[in-house]
Amino acid sequence: MAQTIETYNYKVIRQFAIMTIVWGVVGMTVGVIIAAQLTWPWLNNVIDAPYFTFGRLRPLHTNAVIFAFGGSALFATSYYVVQRTCNVRLISDKLAAFTFWGWQLVIVAAAITLPLGITQSKEYAELEWPIDILIAVVWISYAIVFFGTIVKRRVKHIYVANWFYGAFIITVAMLHIFNSMAVPVSMVKSYSAYAGVQDAMVQWWYGHNAVGFFLTAGFLGMMYYFVPKQAERPVYSYRLSIVHFWALIFTYIWAGPHHLHYTALPDWTQSLGMAMSLILLAPSWGGMINGIMTLSGAWEKLRSDPILRFLIVSISFYGMSTFEGPMMAIKTVNALSHYTDWTIGHVHSGALGWVALITMGSLYYLIPRIFGRILYSLKLVELHFWTSTIGIVLYICAMWVSGIMQGLMWRAVNADGTLTYSFVESVQAMYPYYLTRWLGGMFFLFGMFVMAYNIYKTVTSPDKMEINNQIPAVAH
Repeated sequence: MAQTIETYNYKVIRQFAIMTIVWGVVGMTVGVIIAAQLTWPWLNNVIDAPYFTFGRLRPLHTNAVIFAFGGSALFATSYYVVQRTCNVRLISDKLAAFTFWGWQLVIVAAAITLPLGITQSKEYAELEWPIDILIAVVWISYAIVFFGTIVKRRVKHIYVANWFYGAFIITVAMLHIFNSMAVPVSMVKSYSAYAGVQDAMVQWWYGHNAVGFFLTAGFLGMMYYFVPKQAERPVYSYRLSIVHFWALIFTYIWAGPHHLHYTALPDWTQSLGMAMSLILLAPSWGGMINGIMTLSGAWEKLRSDPILRFLIVSISFYGMSTFEGPMMAIKTVNALSHYTDWTIGHVHSGALGWVALITMGSLYYLIPRIFGRILYSLKLVELHFWTSTIGIVLYICAMWVSGIMQGLMWRAVNADGTLTYSFVESVQAMYPYYLTRWLGGMFFLFGMFVMAYNIYKTVTSPDKMEINNQIPAVAH
């Protein structure tokens, strides 16, 4: 009978967890700035330089909140979950450290090049080819660390959270590599390997699956681990979680064409994208029900546990966003919603309501445990929850009303067939909604600063908690 005791690698998780909060503050600050620029356009000219205009800052915002904030959260939580559920240390500390420093280098490179106007002009894939190559190298290293750890696991069973993390890692690698294929003409300029409508199709195969796998499957891995942990309840239905996984993975990859309704894309492709988007409603809501019903028998915890509230409300937003998305994919609805602020409202109900809230709830659970410190203040978590929720509601309601109004104004015609409203009139009508969006963003950003302060006080606190960072002894 031999016994071995090893320590989990928490260093890389601590690094990613702290940078998640840092990049969250940075990315959301840029978001508030560009919301202000849309509300008060003269702000674009405050500094007589192109680097700080809406067109340069908007891709910086999306890259910062998706890949810097969201990406760092996914690295941190996946490294934590895979070690805890497999009862082994990460397969390579050096490779894990490389993924941290490599990912931060990618983010810094994006923060430099995007304001300079160095871009491929592809949604969520703006970065130029040298940075794309670095992303691919870091991501393949990430896959080696994650799957290598699963291979050496001490537990026969692979917990469902790892299935979602694994699918997200594999699919994002495939999406990134194929969508980023380009012909370089200099260090800062390249041309896509695809042309015309094929380029658009490949881009939205990538773009929607960046949403489907980076911003959904990965964060569902968080849901399946951190909700049961914080609720101290088993997953409502483990069988449903497996059905959720396979149905989601098969269906999501086909949904991209719904971004290209009424374009040069072949009509059958548009219809296929619409149909698959509608089918997606079933696995998405199956997962939402599974997450929320995990609280069965423990509903009273929502009254006293603001961390659990973050997690459960995020799942509610996931359900709402995954109902709204398929509805907007229907061609007749899309005829009204396309190119309007309704799309912006939909994206942010998912990004703020689902992705950000599940991340914040998971980090409030995770950080005290990896630093061995007691959380500084639950009251500040409560404050953070309410400011964030108010901010989200202000933001998405303003964009829904604004978007539907835009769509109706754009297609209103007089009896003689001329347009009822000029484009400028529709822009004018948006002002109160843009102001409300900016206010909602300010609420959300304030909550992020509250979290940053709370976590700072937690990790610098002398009050230590018992930290279980040892792998259980195994008899051979």
